[in-house]
This record gives sequence, C-alpha cells and structure tokens, in this order.
Amino acid sequence: MNRPGILLIGAGGHCKSCIDVIEQDGRFSIAGIVDRPGADSPADVLGYPLIGTDNDLVELRKRIDYALVTVGQVQSADVRIRLYNRFIELGYNLPAIISPHAHVSRYASVGAGTIVMHGATVNAAASVGVNCIINSHCLIEHDARVADHCHISTGAIVNGQAVVGLGSFVGSGAVVVQGEQVPPCGFIRAQSLFFSGRCR
Repeated sequence: MNRPGILLIGAGGHCKSCIDVIEQDGRFSIAGIVDRPGADSPADVLGYPLIGTDNDLVELRKRIDYALVTVGQVQSADVRIRLYNRFIELGYNLPAIISPHAHVSRYASVGAGTIVMHGATVNAAASVGVNCIINSHCLIEHDARVADHCHISTGAIVNGQAVVGLGSFVGSGAVVVQGEQVPPCGFIRAQSLFFSGRCR
C-alpha cells in the first residue's frame, strides 16, 4: 500500500525525534525536509534529504499534500506559529501524529499538526490544541486543556483541569498543579537536579 508523503519543515534536533515518531506511526512516508533559506543545513536528516527551503513551499505543494512543523520550541512559539499558518495558507493538510508508544485516550482530543511523542499520555477528557509538541514521557491529565502552539516538554506533568495558555512552554520535569492556569506565552523552566561531590 502506498503511503502519502509528508513534508517536514525544520532540520534541527527536534526533526530527528519527529522522524522516529512518524516512522513508528506508519501512516506517512517522509517526502523530504525543508529548512530556512541561508541556514547551515545538513544534506539529510537520518537519511531523509533536504529538498528545498521555505521559499519552495508553493512548488512543493503541487506534489505533496501533507506537512508537519518540525522546528523545536523553547523561548518562543513565534516561528512555529508562522510556519503553521503558512502551511494552512498554502493548503497543506497537517495531521496529528501520535506515536504508537504513547497513550491518547479515546475521550481526549488532539489538534491538527500536533505531535504526541513516545511514552506520552493524554488522559480522558483532556484537550490539546493545534501545532503542539507533546514530548516524550509527559503527562496531560484528565480534563486538562493545552491551547494551540504549546510545547509540553519531556517528562512534564499538566495535572487535571489545569490550563496551559496559547504559545506556552512547560519545561522538562515541570509540574502544572491541578486547576492552575498558565497564561498565554507562559514559560515554565525545566526542573533540574544538581549534585556536587568528590570521588575518593
């Protein structure tokens, strides 16, 4: 069976993780990758070729129906929002990509262009907006709401009935307390442990 091709935009580290999820999901074949003009881009990412830049999106749309934003997001969602809107303007279809190693409740909703990565859980009655990154081993609990263009990073927890506002970033290992609200464009730092000691 021929699988439809999907175009990836952004050739950095996040793209590598997305490729692995897309391969495991199995619904699409990766048609190629585009990056921004003038970027110091590799010739390929995990064996998939760069086939153009942002300037080629109009021409590529003539033969590729599906696309995914594979630029990462830490400080700001602006780049991902701009690229997502450009894809929509050009008529690309942006599917939700869900790892078979994630759990998304049949009572939850996941928006277009969102990727749910390995080991993540989106629990019952939770909702996730469009163009989000639900990263590896994070948890979106029951009745939580994650707005459009958010990145819930590795191992983060968004507890029940919490709300994460549009364009927000929740760092690795961070916890959003039950019922709390993260304002739009919010930024929660990753939680880290620092150990000092001496070898004898």
